[in-house]
Amino acid sequence: MGNYRYITNRTLLNKAGEENGNIAVLVPNESSTAKIRYKCPECGHSEQTEKEWKRPFSMKCSACGFLIRLPKLKGKTKEKKSASA
Repeated sequence: MGNYRYITNRTLLNKAGEENGNIAVLVPNESSTAKIRYKCPECGHSEQTEKEWKRPFSMKCSACGFLIRLPKLKGKTKEKKSASA
């Protein structure tokens, strides 16, 4: 991770539960500001922006107001293992 204290790239679900969006977040070591690139899963709007970093992380789409939350990774590994078994 080197220059960053937090890095993630995740898919996002819309209200219907479909994977239609994504979010990438970078937080530099000496900063409390997150650099964000996202595609809203609800309206498809894409944007790059910055926001104060705090957990749990969430933000609203600037186009439609859809609340975007970083999905938890806990349990995702177990789900993938179960599906492939």
